[in-house]
Amino acid sequence: MTEPESLDFEDTQAAQSVFGHRDEHLRLLGDELTVDIHTRGTRVTIVGDPVDAKLAAGVLQQLYGLARGGHSISSEDFVRAASILRNDRNAKLSNVFLDTIVRGPGGLRIAPKTLAQKHYVDTIRTHDVVFGVGPAGTGKTYLAMALAVHALLERKVKRIVLTRPAVEAGEKLGFLPGDLQDKVSPYLRPLYDALHDMVDFDRASQFIERGIVEVAPLAFMRGRTLNDAFVILDEAQNSTREQMKMFLTRLGFGSKAVITGDVTQVDLELKERSGLRHAAEILDDVPGIAICRFTGVDVVRHPLVRRIIAAYETSEAATDAPQVPPPAVVNLP
Repeated sequence: MTEPESLDFEDTQAAQSVFGHRDEHLRLLGDELTVDIHTRGTRVTIVGDPVDAKLAAGVLQQLYGLARGGHSISSEDFVRAASILRNDRNAKLSNVFLDTIVRGPGGLRIAPKTLAQKHYVDTIRTHDVVFGVGPAGTGKTYLAMALAVHALLERKVKRIVLTRPAVEAGEKLGFLPGDLQDKVSPYLRPLYDALHDMVDFDRASQFIERGIVEVAPLAFMRGRTLNDAFVILDEAQNSTREQMKMFLTRLGFGSKAVITGDVTQVDLELKERSGLRHAAEILDDVPGIAICRFTGVDVVRHPLVRRIIAAYETSEAATDAPQVPPPAVVNLP
């Protein structure tokens, strides 16, 4: 019989923060790793598959260390921690969890939540052009926005430019009421929402009114040179090759560009003409440009989103697989 993993926590307050109300965090971790976790006072016993039990012990030890340092432990932290250590047993959770990019209204901490997100954040800090490619919910645009706001508040750039292609996913812009700005506003709404998470409403409104933060459709970028700016192109999979080249050549001195998108969700009529897909292929080895790729493991929305993405990927792989024709039937006389 395999010996259970046992842990003793000296700091009662930190231990309770890790355990959660009525041990809810421990039950969540147990479900995530299919182990049984029992407590007696501040002593923890973990029973189950030896590999998963050791992994659960690593999660608890590192989160306990964070709790002793004053970090508030949430149920989401356990899901994130289990995912991180499952992919890299030597990862230090503090390097990820404590990397606060910016604090939003009400003290909201915006920080990476996975190893891939941490790599993405560090890459944006050290490169002037970064592509973030992967499925929805991996934080590509949100983290880029946080870094842009931080750069603006630290006076590293003079303005933020947020843009995305106004490409319909089944609906036509012409059927929407109002002028052009009213028509493209629904496409830019996610960028406004992210901005308001990071800067209070009045300050965000002032930034937009004064042109310090500009939110515009990609077509408005033509003919411009963007100096001292942090520029984000969102939903870049819906840009054409010509639009992508136009955007990338807008970059001026003292500027940084982040291009985000999901090449599996192209709404262009000719999907192979996606500017993001093409750029990721031809710019991969260009010095000064980095391409960060995310997978379903990095989805930080509801846990079901990860399963939905995995189901679609499995279905699409089966659909794309070459079909073997049935053997011919020959009727002999």
